Amino acid sequence: MLYRQEYTEKAWATTLPKASKDHVGSSAPMRVVLAGFGVVGRSFFELLRDKTPELASRYGFVPRVVAIVDSTGYAFDEKGLDLARILRAKAKTGKVGPAADRPVKDIISRTEADVLVEATPTNFRSGEPGLSHVRAAFISKKHVVTCNKGPLGIAFQALNELARHNGVQFRYSGAVGGGTPILDFGKTCSTGDDVTKITGILNGTCNFILTRMEQDHLDFRDALGLAQKEGYAEKDPTLDVNGYDSAVKISIIANHLKISRATVAEVKTKGIQAVSSAEVSDALAKGKAVRLVATADNELTVEPVVIPRDDPLCVSGPYNAVKFHCRSSGPKVIVGKGAGGPETASSMLRDLIEIRGSMDGTTKK
Repeated sequence: MLYRQEYTEKAWATTLPKASKDHVGSSAPMRVVLAGFGVVGRSFFELLRDKTPELASRYGFVPRVVAIVDSTGYAFDEKGLDLARILRAKAKTGKVGPAADRPVKDIISRTEADVLVEATPTNFRSGEPGLSHVRAAFISKKHVVTCNKGPLGIAFQALNELARHNGVQFRYSGAVGGGTPILDFGKTCSTGDDVTKITGILNGTCNFILTRMEQDHLDFRDALGLAQKEGYAEKDPTLDVNGYDSAVKISIIANHLKISRATVAEVKTKGIQAVSSAEVSDALAKGKAVRLVATADNELTVEPVVIPRDDPLCVSGPYNAVKFHCRSSGPKVIVGKGAGGPETASSMLRDLIEIRGSMDGTTKK
């Protein structure tokens, strides 16, 4: 039996944890340090600003951002920063505050807070600076919510062990799938069953390019140019089109579900640069399509594959789709948008709510 579930922008709120009756009215503060104030960081900040009353009434806590640090500056207030003022300052000056006088990891370690929300840019090679930020948070007994794929692709096992050693939680649902809860869905599939294999379309940029090659009969270069023009591809799209973004995501999913302990460097990867318009047209004539498919099985791979058009993985445009092959209950598929500031911020807020729920009735050291 095939189960297919679609997640859209309007539906993201339905994936939040249900509020506990015990939460209503308690409005306990939760101190947050935010590292990174780009598209996702600002979206997360705006979400907190807009949802603070709802978080207090439904979940019984008020997120209090006590520090923000990014590449341009630093802002701190132990009583909680004025969210609206910070956003105005960033829009007007391009900075959240004056330049930091010490490394970000030191700021994270020394700031009295409950949670680090890490949203700095992904570095696929070294994981820095996010890797050092996450480590500093764990060592200083802070929980971590992150959308940064770099640290996870490079040091997934070590970071989770460090979190366990320090008695804190590590949440990263926004790192794969944006607002689509791919990791949570996969974990649900594996509860009481065995996920034996994972196959997925994990990069919206590549999927958009291949779709335009197919529908508009474009070659790779022209389809890439269109993707850049419409905002689906970066000025330097190398990490997307060479398959590396898909590789880090499949390594995170496989580690999360305990299918593999492989790092991103161990994923056999081939991108879409060499896919020709003739190959795409030939597949189309046969009722099939070329898609960049990531697989976790006996080994982890990313490569262009010809798949049937009626395969649930055969999504079009900038969408992601992941199929979890379950031993007893069969395949299950989740489809949704794989990126975007507001979408990713919604996943991070969901993680924050779940951490808050785990903190109820405990005293943080």
